[in-house]
Amino acid sequence: MSKYNALWEYVQKSGSQSLRLTFEEIQKIAEIPIDHSFLKYKKELTEYGYQVGKISMKEQTVIFNKIDEGL
Repeated sequence: MSKYNALWEYVQKSGSQSLRLTFEEIQKIAEIPIDHSFLKYKKELTEYGYQVGKISMKEQTVIFNKIDEGL
């Protein structure tokens, strides 16, 4: 079980093609602050039908994109 499971489930339940969350929102959802290990864990998100798009350190946001199953 990943420390980011709550976040992955939140993203999946959104059903959005693209979802933009701030680091603060991610911390509230996952109940842990986003840190460098996020880069290691982000590959788990593909199991939920999504992938991490852009991570903006300047804006402190992460964009999650639904994986196109038609590929």
